Amino acid sequence: VQLQASGGGSVQAGGSLRLSCAASGRTNLGAFTVGWFRQAPGKEREFAAATSWNGASTYYTDSVKGRFTVSRENAKNAAYLQMNNLRPEDTAVYYCAATWGTPETPMERYRYWGQGTLVTVSS
Repeated sequence: VQLQASGGGSVQAGGSLRLSCAASGRTNLGAFTVGWFRQAPGKEREFAAATSWNGASTYYTDSVKGRFTVSRENAKNAAYLQMNNLRPEDTAVYYCAATWGTPETPMERYRYWGQGTLVTVSS
């Protein structure tokens, strides 16, 4: 399973970005729960959001609720993280990952990881 996150960039506080997670090769991303994680400079990687295989169930960490929306388009073998009202503390490298578990699956049980994309939010 090969995943690649993209869409990062630099924005000012209050701005928006949309991250994409694409699966390549013969990977059927629709078979997996897709999670988004982030790692800020000098900090441990943390969970941000996740969506079940069909998008019917989503899960967010408290700090992004109401600002971030996770979604997916299985027909395009892709998942997304819409990030609105960004804050400087959202600055991090964002990763997408896949698991057979539910959106509440702990980070250590995600088996497949993509390379990260950097999001920088300035005040």
